[in-house]
Amino acid sequence: MSASTIRKAKKLVESGGVEKIEDDLYQIKSSSDPEKSYFVTSDSCECPGFKNFYKFHHGKGLKANCSHLEAIRIFKSKK
Repeated sequence: MSASTIRKAKKLVESGGVEKIEDDLYQIKSSSDPEKSYFVTSDSCECPGFKNFYKFHHGKGLKANCSHLEAIRIFKSKK
């Protein structure tokens, strides 16, 4: 995971951009558009970066990730 992804995730958590909806459902603000937010679970996200991950990293054995998924991990670790 890139340093940029981790930086964005920390900023989302610190700015209050993560809201827990249910046990494994969160609403997280977009880091690039304050008018948008995405529904995120512990292993999926609606954002374009997550949706396009496999298109760009196909065959490299990587698991899809985005700043929103990382923000959930950080959010949970602070609880």
